[in-house]
Amino acid sequence: MLVKRPALPFFHPVTLLATWFGSGLLPKAPGTWGSLAALICAWPLLAIGGSALLLGACIFVFFIGIWASQRYADALDRDDPGEVVIDEVAGQWLSLLPVGTLSTLEPSLETFVMGFVFFRLFDIWKPWPVGFLDRRLKGGLGIMVDDIVAGMYAAASLLLLFWALAWLGFAA
Repeated sequence: MLVKRPALPFFHPVTLLATWFGSGLLPKAPGTWGSLAALICAWPLLAIGGSALLLGACIFVFFIGIWASQRYADALDRDDPGEVVIDEVAGQWLSLLPVGTLSTLEPSLETFVMGFVFFRLFDIWKPWPVGFLDRRLKGGLGIMVDDIVAGMYAAASLLLLFWALAWLGFAA
């Protein structure tokens, strides 16, 4: 099967949100697909309203994600279904907050790729407290919060990388 069958009908609001419009239903590595879908949405948010709009969208997606991921998990009777990727969306967006905040961090393919790589690294590696939160918190909050912390690590890493590049004279 090329695409997983969702727990609820595809066009149910819970399914659309929890799987981020079906990206989490794609085969192999749903978190990566969800992160890539988040990048596609982040670009226009940054272009229209900068980091402030992206932060507002991230907060909104975080809270709606607690509800949607809990409802989707309940429908499957599983704690953290892989196809739920709205948590990756919130974390990925958080990782991109430095983009557009500083003059040297304008949205570009390079900054998005680096933000994506840092977020996926911390989301998969789960350094403390990401792994701790992933294991300890349950329900919709548990699904969402570890990706938020991974996004914070990724945002800090992106800032450090760009400051180091600027210090070395590689950034304008």
